[in-house]
Formats: sequence, C-alpha cells, structure tokens
Amino acid sequence: MGKLKIAIQGVPGSFHHQVALANFGEETDILPFNTFELVAKSVSTGEADFAIMAIENSIAGAILPNYELIDRYELTIRDEFYLPIAHQLMALPGQKIEDIREVRSHPMAILQCKAFFAQYPEIQLKDDVDTAAIAQQIAAGNLTGVGAIASRIAAEIYSLEIIAKDIQTVKSNFTRFIILQKAQVTHDFTPNKASIKVTIQNIKGGLAKLLTLMSENGLDLSKIQSIPVIQKPWEYAFFMDTVFEDYDLFLQTMKEISERFGEVKIFGEYQSRK
Repeated sequence: MGKLKIAIQGVPGSFHHQVALANFGEETDILPFNTFELVAKSVSTGEADFAIMAIENSIAGAILPNYELIDRYELTIRDEFYLPIAHQLMALPGQKIEDIREVRSHPMAILQCKAFFAQYPEIQLKDDVDTAAIAQQIAAGNLTGVGAIASRIAAEIYSLEIIAKDIQTVKSNFTRFIILQKAQVTHDFTPNKASIKVTIQNIKGGLAKLLTLMSENGLDLSKIQSIPVIQKPWEYAFFMDTVFEDYDLFLQTMKEISERFGEVKIFGEYQSRK
C-alpha cells in the first residue's frame, strides 16, 4: 500500500500543511492546490485520499463557499481540527520593518492583523492566494521591500527572517479545519457532532420551529449559515453544525426534520474536538 495522498490549499509551510502533518504524519504525499475548489475536486475524483480544508476562524468567521464545495462534490467530513493561529511578519534576512513597503498574504491573515499594520500606514497590504506561497515567492525572487504574513514553519522552510512576532490582533486565534474524504465514514465510536444541510420549505415560521425542535431534542447548534436556493425562490438552505449527547435522538431528529421541514443532507458525523 502506497502513501496516503493528502490534498491541501497552499504550499509547504501553510497552515493547511501543518494540519495535514498533525493528522496523518510525515509519511504522506502532500498534494498542494491553489484553490479550495481544486482541493475538493481532487478528493471527489480519487486523486487524493483525504483533504484538509479551513472552514471557520474565531476572528474572521465562516468560509461560506467551502460549505458549498463539500455539498457540490458530495464529500464527507470525517473529523475536525482546531489549530491555534500565530501570524509572523517575515522578509529576506537583514531587513527591518522600516524597509518594508508592501506586505502580501491571504486576505484572512491580513484581516486578522489589521491592528498591527495600522501602526505602519506606509506599508501597502495586498491580498494573495496563500500565506506560505508569498514566503516562497520572496525567497525564490530575492524580493526586497516585500514582507509576508505566514507561520514560523514557513519562515524556516524558505529561510526568511521574522521581523515582527505574533502580530495577530487577538492572541487566542483559532482556525477550525475539517478533514474530508469521498466515501462515507464507518464509525468505531459514537459521534457527538454533525454537520448538516437543511433546505427549508417556504412555510411561515419554519426556521423558528426547526430550531425549537432541535433544542427540545438536545441538539445544541454551534453554527448556522444560510444561502438562498437559486432554483427555488424564497427557499433557503441552512448549513449547520450541531453537538449532541444522544446519537439515536439525533438520528430521530434528522428524520423528523426531513418529514416536517424539507430535505436533510448529513455532511459528516464525528467527534467534537473543542
């Protein structure tokens, strides 16, 4: 049996790379992609065995398009992973922050460091596809005057110097990642968390009644995001994460929701890691 193939968004040194190593170990083949869409597609086609995908951040909120990718490519969530995020400002060795004219990074990373850069209005902030990829570009192109917001590991991999440490605004900053696969998960444990999609029919007070039912049945809602159903005006799909103690009651509730409110799709049942 060959090495597991793990799809990530970004390059070695990215936060996705760190989560892949933490979950699957060093003896894996990392398949880097530029976009989350290509990550999802690689698992769907069997090119990758598993994928790592950021789904929400404690500061910046949910990455809503990724829920849609899980749905469209019919992927299954097998687990979740919370990674503490520490952002470092790095550049070629020998430079000081006064030498930096431009800083590039993923827009989420830039958003999480806005307060730090408010002290340096002369530095231009530019969105890019990935944190570690910018570090890689600076090293490969010997780019002076350009900084990257990335991880300590990225600085080590690409031989850059950290010129400002832990620049994220909120120090207790976590990103929640999910581990995805194509096949349904066979449990050797009893799940206590699930990610679901409910498409609610256009009925008066439907959402309020749905949430009441979940609460009465012991399903604690930890996240809810809504998107309109394009093909059906005035109908909405709700992506939800729910935590529960009674797995059988969870399954019963899903059946009741499908009978009373609309279509239910379970993206994954797993153990809460928080």
